[in-house]
Amino acid sequence: MSAERSELVRLLWGPHPTPTRGPKPALSLDRIARAGIEIADADGLAGLSMQRVAGLLGYTKMSLYRYVPGKAELVALMVETAIGDPPPKAGAAGDGWRERLTAWTRAMAVLFQRHPWLLDAMVGPRVLGPRELAWTEQAIAALDDTGLAGAERLDAVVLLSGHVRSIAQQARAAEPARGAEAQFVAILGDLLREHGDRYPALTGALAHQAGQDRALDFGLHRILDGLDVLITRRRSG
Repeated sequence: MSAERSELVRLLWGPHPTPTRGPKPALSLDRIARAGIEIADADGLAGLSMQRVAGLLGYTKMSLYRYVPGKAELVALMVETAIGDPPPKAGAAGDGWRERLTAWTRAMAVLFQRHPWLLDAMVGPRVLGPRELAWTEQAIAALDDTGLAGAERLDAVVLLSGHVRSIAQQARAAEPARGAEAQFVAILGDLLREHGDRYPALTGALAHQAGQDRALDFGLHRILDGLDVLITRRRSG
């Protein structure tokens, strides 16, 4: 393992030694990560820099380097802090696998909506932190006792994650045009209220627009339907 990767593993997994003597350190990994999240939430990863994080915290950039070696390590800490612990409902033992995966998928969708920069940060080969691995562990565990093989359970979780990412990416790409689109729909709605009888198909389609949440749930339920068929087949032998 390279020295850079070893340092990143230490930052994410610990231990983080605390001084036994002298004053308490003014900065912490958590404070630094949360400052980075604040900047990335506003301006994306492109607007993130060690200098901006230091300025937000009221310290020099060199002060940050005592805690975090560079931007890559900072982003890894931000991911681990932003995603937090997996959703409790998705781990409820009394629920069935379908209910648990539904709660898990919707919670992940909320994460990407709250922190769009995670789409860019959670890609490629990288060191995962304990919280991020706990999310994967929880989703795979929801499929215990379904008859699916380990690789199939992992593939199912990857499929659900990919669906959430796809919806989140579409929403982010559409964000700049959302205001203009809303105006267009409003104008079109006014026209169809008066002349809708001439365009029944268009009127019906606009009355049942599929928003982001509906698209998320539609794809989610179709994936779970497919898993249900496979699980039923496996259980029947």
